[in-house]
Amino acid sequence: MLAVFDPTVAKCPEGLRSPPVAGGGAAAGGAGALMKGFAGAHADAVTVSLGPAGALAYSAANQSPLVPRLFGAVNDIFCLFQGHIENIASLKQHYGLSKTATEVTILIEAYRTLRDRGPLPASQVVRDLSGKFAFILYDTVSKSTFVAADADGSVPFFWGVDSENHLVFSDNADLLKTFCGNSFAPFPKGCFYTTSGGLQSFEHPLNEVKPVPRVDSQGQMCGSNYKVDSEAKKDSGIPRVGSAADWSNQF
Repeated sequence: MLAVFDPTVAKCPEGLRSPPVAGGGAAAGGAGALMKGFAGAHADAVTVSLGPAGALAYSAANQSPLVPRLFGAVNDIFCLFQGHIENIASLKQHYGLSKTATEVTILIEAYRTLRDRGPLPASQVVRDLSGKFAFILYDTVSKSTFVAADADGSVPFFWGVDSENHLVFSDNADLLKTFCGNSFAPFPKGCFYTTSGGLQSFEHPLNEVKPVPRVDSQGQMCGSNYKVDSEAKKDSGIPRVGSAADWSNQF
């Protein structure tokens, strides 16, 4: 799976972009080149243009049966998902979904509930998911992203920034190495990323997440790993939970 987002809907976090390697040349292309590269490597690739906001791509080729990929859309909300959710039955009941609902359907409904009614913070919505997963969600109406990976980092999932400053998410590390150069890293486990809130930890939602420079085997800077800073507390500005509570502005 692949998502490429314009800086207007997904800003590159501090530390992810690294200086180019001396003598190594620039990373190849931008959003268009990334989509072509993905489609060229996967004969069954499905690509979706999001206009100026970016693009999404999906392929079922060479997927692991333990962490399969899914792609779906409901009411202008697109979702790419890899893995499986173990408590899927209870989540279907919680969100009032049919027995045939998939992980993608559940995530889209969870996001819609978060966006429209906001009874819970985004961190709690992700924390309620039990299983192995990574997902990328994009709302074409609000032009918002919602991306997350499970607390154990069970699914290979990476992010980077390309030569046109697009934020890129994929389960394919080689693709990001080609098109993002040394400005890529594993997506931090136990974290989620949103358009309005940037990178946050759903395990420790009150703490800041700070970049730690990542060095490859050749001693070159290569993006950053992100760690929860146990000493730095966020100014939560958390609203009172109740009928007047509105978590959507926190999202």
